[in-house]
Amino acid sequence: MAEPLRVALAGLGTVGAGVVRLLDANAELIARRAGRRIEIVAVSARDRARDRGIDLARFRWTDDSAALARDDGVDVVAELVGGADGPALTLARATLGAGKSLVTANKAMLAHHGLELAGLAEAQGVALKFEAAVAGGVPVVKGLREGAAANAIARVYGVLNGTCNYILSTMESTGREFADVLAEAQALGYAEADPAFDIDGVDAAHKLAILASLAFGSRPAFGDVAVDGIRHVLAADIAEAAALGHRVRLVGVAEADGPRHEPRLFQRVHAHLVPVDHPLAHVTGALNAVVVEGDFVGRLLFQGAGAGAGPTASAVVADLIDVARGEFGPPYAMPAASLAAMPPADAGERRGRAYLRFAVADRVGVLAEIAAAMRDAGVSIESLIQRGPSSDLGADGAVLIAIVTHEGPERCVAAALERLRGSPSLVGRPLWMPILG
Repeated sequence: MAEPLRVALAGLGTVGAGVVRLLDANAELIARRAGRRIEIVAVSARDRARDRGIDLARFRWTDDSAALARDDGVDVVAELVGGADGPALTLARATLGAGKSLVTANKAMLAHHGLELAGLAEAQGVALKFEAAVAGGVPVVKGLREGAAANAIARVYGVLNGTCNYILSTMESTGREFADVLAEAQALGYAEADPAFDIDGVDAAHKLAILASLAFGSRPAFGDVAVDGIRHVLAADIAEAAALGHRVRLVGVAEADGPRHEPRLFQRVHAHLVPVDHPLAHVTGALNAVVVEGDFVGRLLFQGAGAGAGPTASAVVADLIDVARGEFGPPYAMPAASLAAMPPADAGERRGRAYLRFAVADRVGVLAEIAAAMRDAGVSIESLIQRGPSSDLGADGAVLIAIVTHEGPERCVAAALERLRGSPSLVGRPLWMPILG
């Protein structure tokens, strides 16, 4: 058997400790599959004294994670520090620059700096692997980069954030309001003390930017992702969606629009109404799921645990096995120099149906005002429902009006909402959710 692959591990949080446990538990199986042993030889973390429930005395310890890149006894660095910049990026650049392979679970860093890091890895002839950066233990990165490599991808979309999915599916099953379920998710450890990164859609947008690059051969373009989260979704919206035969999910969608010779890239993270017979409607709890639509392979569904020590460590070690086998290849499925700078698509030209919810004052003429704004903007109404007063709508005596539109361009819906902006009849901000087609 070949010499062991010597690994330096930066970050000993939940995932880092999980990697140590997995390599210990399945050492012989992993060695047989990799063709050589995979051994951690050096580690770095912020707190050396913290009890992680694992034996760290057998590893070289350094307080400076960047020193791992300079260690001659290290072949590959696993970066599990996190953060788009700072120590994680410093370590990534130093590792690749030193001619060592890098395995990372850092979606934020890849969404912002993936093109630079891919180019650096290719120039040095080493690997940049990031299966754990998207959907935890679900092998969607490998599925896109390798399994579906022969296909022209029409669309990639999915439920990419377990925290949001836990909140929405719990609201669905219990009828409770967003703030109440969010507090429960924080108590259970599904949501951070500051949950904005998750509930405002940023985490899902980082993952979507990576998936879009893999699917369409485009440069990672996080700045072009239109992002809206779930903090304005009410229990009443969940109930209306159910009455319409749909469920509410935060969905990231990436799609190439326009002619083949001049494509534009559409990327959006937004709460959607998902038909109950669609696979994403049945993704509950903290699970993730990604749908890939290829021209020859058809629809592929990847589903599983999107976070946690075990699933994420599984993806990290799978990447280490690839490195041990010498399976490198371009990080984004094609050379970084070949990745296209695709301009963003005009969302206003996209056609589809939509759900619109208004909280309004209960007085004569409000319904006519909303209907007139829709008519003047060219929005065709498929159905309209008005409910009685509810304290959940943010003002005493406010009533709910829910509209489902016929298929039409999104610019018309945006124009209708703009016409209603500032109307004294409206209580709070209207909610718009596309209906997944």
